[in-house]
Amino acid sequence: MLSLYVPLLGLGALAAAFALFSVTAAPFIGPRRYNRAKLEAYECGIEPVDQPLTGGRFPVKFFLTAMLFIIFDIEIVFLYPWAVANDALGVFGLVEMAVFLVTVFIAYAYVWRRGGLEWE
Repeated sequence: MLSLYVPLLGLGALAAAFALFSVTAAPFIGPRRYNRAKLEAYECGIEPVDQPLTGGRFPVKFFLTAMLFIIFDIEIVFLYPWAVANDALGVFGLVEMAVFLVTVFIAYAYVWRRGGLEWE
């Protein structure tokens, strides 16, 4: 019974060994051409400015956008298992997915009407 897991464990060990080798060898093999531009923080093309040690404040809009992305992304991920097992679920699965999609579209419409998808 355990012999069925030997290839899986071997693949996991090979992946772990490759990751460990890559992390260990990178400082010795990689180039060491540092300059001032490479050592500065990159802020999406905006010139970095000095900020207090607390890091400054981000507008709440960034966090709302991230939360909306996570919510809708996770909801869409639930569509994949349904698509794979669509034949086995029958009419019950179709009705449940219809209810789920209606809920997602109601949430989407609510966020859209409230202006959560608009940048100012």
